[in-house]
Order: sequence, then C-alpha cells, then structure tokens
Amino acid sequence: MSIFQSILAQAAPAGGGSTLVFILGTMLVFYFFIMRPQLKKQKEARKFRENIAKGDRVVTVGGIHGKVLDVNDKTALLQVSKGEIRVDLGGISADGVADGEAINAAR
Repeated sequence: MSIFQSILAQAAPAGGGSTLVFILGTMLVFYFFIMRPQLKKQKEARKFRENIAKGDRVVTVGGIHGKVLDVNDKTALLQVSKGEIRVDLGGISADGVADGEAINAAR
C-alpha cells in the first residue's frame, strides 16, 4: 500500500467518499488559483527574455535601467549612463521595459 493510499484510508470515514472528493476539490482549486497563474507568468518571462534584441530598453531586477547593446545566449551587454555592464538574462526583469530616462544622459 502506498503512502498516499494509507493517508486516504486513515482520512476516509467508514461510510463515505466525501473526504476524497474534498481532497480532490482542494487540489483542483490549488492548481487553478496558485500553480497555473505562476506557470503562465514564468512562461511569459522566459519568452520575454528570449526575445530581447539590440536596442531594447530594459530594467534589471536590481533596478538598473539600460539599453541593450549586444545579446548572446546567456548574457546581455547594457549601456548605462556611466558606461556599459554585462548582465545575465535571468537578471533582466520581465515586468516591464525601461522608460529611457537613465539612457538619455548617456547620449
């Protein structure tokens, strides 16, 4: 008998399967309200990072605004007001793009 089956056997009253229905319903609610939106957000973030191109204005998760000068598989070279920095693509925030205020000083 598996662990899951033994837990269900202990939790189920002698007369019914309503506990099983409750457990399955709770799992469905958990999936649709917590897991599914998080997976969707992760997929959108991955797609955003894969489509970063030269000339895009981005913000890092640390709050640094920059313009993309070069992109490779794992990193991006950003132009910031005082020079250039190379950041990991995972460090670029997928929540939004830069407004360009910090970039204008570099021009």
